[in-house]
Amino acid sequence: MLTRTPERTLTEQLAERFAERIRSRLLPVGARLPSVRECARQQGVSPYTVVAAYDQLLAQGLVEARRQRGFFVRDSVQKLPHAAGSIEKIAIKDVANTSGATSPLGAAVLPMSGSHINATTLIRGMFHQASSKPQPGAGVFPPAWLEDARFMPAAVRRVTAGRALQDGSLVYGEPRGDVGLRDALARRLADLNVPAQPGQIITTVGATHALDIVSRTLLKAGDPVMVEEPGWSVEFARLDALGMRVLPVPRGPLGPDLDVMARYCEAHAPKLFVSVSVLHNPTGYSLSPGHAHQILQLANRHGFHIVEDDTYGHIAPEHATRLSALDGLRRTLYVNGFAKILAPNWRVGYLAAPPDLVERLLDTKLLSTLTTPSILEKALALCIEQGQLRRHAERMRLRLAQARARSVQIALEAGQRFAAEPAGMFGWVETGVDTDMLAQRMLDEGYLIAPGALFHATRRPCTLMRINFATTQDPGFWKVFRRAAQGL
Repeated sequence: MLTRTPERTLTEQLAERFAERIRSRLLPVGARLPSVRECARQQGVSPYTVVAAYDQLLAQGLVEARRQRGFFVRDSVQKLPHAAGSIEKIAIKDVANTSGATSPLGAAVLPMSGSHINATTLIRGMFHQASSKPQPGAGVFPPAWLEDARFMPAAVRRVTAGRALQDGSLVYGEPRGDVGLRDALARRLADLNVPAQPGQIITTVGATHALDIVSRTLLKAGDPVMVEEPGWSVEFARLDALGMRVLPVPRGPLGPDLDVMARYCEAHAPKLFVSVSVLHNPTGYSLSPGHAHQILQLANRHGFHIVEDDTYGHIAPEHATRLSALDGLRRTLYVNGFAKILAPNWRVGYLAAPPDLVERLLDTKLLSTLTTPSILEKALALCIEQGQLRRHAERMRLRLAQARARSVQIALEAGQRFAAEPAGMFGWVETGVDTDMLAQRMLDEGYLIAPGALFHATRRPCTLMRINFATTQDPGFWKVFRRAAQGL
């Protein structure tokens, strides 16, 4: 609740609270602010205070008033209208652009203009630290969990000692990536039954960069791309920003919906399929062998490539089914990184590709980053060779399993239900209420949650939310959550 102080009125505090959320994109463009009466009830202030606060937001150009509809977040880069009624026309256009078209198959197809604004605003919110409390919506492990990876700074010191510093940092690194790291990665992939020679591996600035290289190499604006839904919000927004036609494929416990994929192949001739086979984000599902074989049959029959994002492979069983292993890197490209297991800021990733695509992919890397930091790559190679990364991953898997068991128990005791069998890093929770609205309530309590709309190609009301098992072991969070949900 807001508290009046000599320095700041309730109106100023309320306006500042909304302004902060709008600027940090926790309230995305087009979002409707609570009605005056509802906001007054939520914040424990008078309707007059709310009206005055909304007036301040109007004056700052952060919101717009729509006749008989309420107050909505404005696009900060949108030019101010010159004529009366222009705001309403612009708003209607924006709604039309972000509502999502319908394909001949009856499935949503992400439109090419306007829609990425809403997606990226939600993504920005994932990087906003709502408070010092553990954040259930976070997509990374807590810093305390990663302190065990102190071997990385030690490895950096070792590879930069003496002559090594001059040899490794005063010149550009090898365009494909450090030779020692690519050798180590090839052996790691062999353990997963993915047959990749060092020459088929290209290092990148994290897994997201690897996905971007693949997209920019294999696709052009307007090309149709199949992506699992629910899925990683960054991938939807990134492909949309590149001008691709996103074809959402429902993801179930065994894998993507094969019937939908087959119909897309017949109607749209997609160029690429983006998949998280192991410990899918946000459901935690892992691909079954039967589904994997049928996906590869579709790819061979219709001529599309598959990019397999194995970001969570470090915390998954090595025997898990991977498309790249079954296919042998013929129509598949394998992507992975180390940010999740080491630290978000250690941006080292890589891709492994069919031999005939390597030079094209390398050209794209050269045009985007020239090379990648060889010092970090050499340090990582050292940690892999000495077994430090493997032992660290084993400890993380054990700690995550314990946290997952505690989080699930507390969530169930709080009356929550999981829409997917809990596995891996994330839980997919059915809340029974609109989680976009719930997210704003939880922000008032200092918690950032990840609403289900974040994981769909087109934004629509959703009662699901993703939780991070590493940050939801606090019964206090679930008490606040239950109270907030009951108030909706």
